[in-house]
Amino acid sequence: MAWSDKLKLNKQLLRSVNEAGFANPKELQLKTINRIIGGQDIIAIGPEGSGKTTTYVLGILNRFNYAPEGVPRVLVLVPEKEQVVAVIEQFDRLNKNKSIRIVGLYVTPGFESQMDELADGADIVVATPDRARAIYLKLALNLNKVDLMVIDDADQIVKKGLQLPVVELANSIDKGQHLVFTEVMHAKLEKMLDPFMRQPATIEVDELGETAIETHEQLLYNVPNFGTKLNLLNLFMYDEELFTKTIVFVNTQTTAEKLFQSLKSRLRTGVAYLNPKFFDSKGFKTIEEFKAEAGARILIVTNENDENLNLSGIPFLIHFDLPADNELFISRVANPNPDDKEETLAMTFATDIELSQVKKIEQMIGNKIPVAELPDDLVIVTESKPKKADAKEDVKPAGVGEAFHEKKASNAKTYNLSASTKAKMNKKKKHG
Repeated sequence: MAWSDKLKLNKQLLRSVNEAGFANPKELQLKTINRIIGGQDIIAIGPEGSGKTTTYVLGILNRFNYAPEGVPRVLVLVPEKEQVVAVIEQFDRLNKNKSIRIVGLYVTPGFESQMDELADGADIVVATPDRARAIYLKLALNLNKVDLMVIDDADQIVKKGLQLPVVELANSIDKGQHLVFTEVMHAKLEKMLDPFMRQPATIEVDELGETAIETHEQLLYNVPNFGTKLNLLNLFMYDEELFTKTIVFVNTQTTAEKLFQSLKSRLRTGVAYLNPKFFDSKGFKTIEEFKAEAGARILIVTNENDENLNLSGIPFLIHFDLPADNELFISRVANPNPDDKEETLAMTFATDIELSQVKKIEQMIGNKIPVAELPDDLVIVTESKPKKADAKEDVKPAGVGEAFHEKKASNAKTYNLSASTKAKMNKKKKHG
């Protein structure tokens, strides 16, 4: 489908996209650009490569059908300096109206050069939130005439902890349209957007790999924080009848030690390390040794361990942490013998800020990972401000103590899981 068939872009931009080699609009662009031109607030969710940057660059340039005034009308916020540069390059690639002046703001020693650029005139400002806010507070960034604010890679902005400057800048713009582009949507991002988005249209596209990788059955548990991850792990691992053999992957030795100490208080010798760092820690040198010892139920493996592991015959694989290398994750969950009756369930625990990595993994394997409901009995750890040193209340660290609310003995191991989730888990009992 040609750009001119469905999209309300001016003729100059239609020539630009064709000259740039964009033969046809992508799904996200077809669903979004006309809404942008119509003035609607939008939340666009799509993976890397779905055309998010080009979408809003075209929408912005379509607004400038006259000689600009040199006063900012558009503010684009991105997480890092490199993205500021990349977005400006895309503007330069598609913009034929050379009277439009674009200024980039990012953290660099000194403010003077960037403030001078703004003083010389700017129609579009592309900035990191922290630098834009800092220059705004110095009264050098004029937001009085800004009528379009774009937040790109919003999930990464949240991951970097830049929510406050985004909200402050948005609140400084009296009236205007807001466009949000992100790979994933989650509670922390929603909290950032709620104060200023006005009945946005949410548009989501998925672009999975053309060839799906055969994997073990998978479940994704989206939890708010580390403490809740730890409680969920304890909740599952206390079921000795179901979780007979489980490998738990973590990123660092520090995390491994926290898990070991939390689990061993109740499971004692049932939990061990692969290649422990200390001679007095229970552990195994190989996966085969772990499989062979009947009393060993949980093996903690750090992602720093780069050896090729034979995971066949292990009924449960849990990624408590996602490894930095997505290929490593995929190598563990890939099912080399899909016709084999021996079944494995791969479970992933992920916080909101890890969901963007999950999305990239889904693109690579060519399938969505089913999201599982959290057990009703799971204790959600609330993140609160640290108490003063003289506070008398005895506060347990996250993950220490009960991982679930007390229940009657008659149904203590149901965990109120959905029927489908229970069925998937119960299939693994035969591996005991």
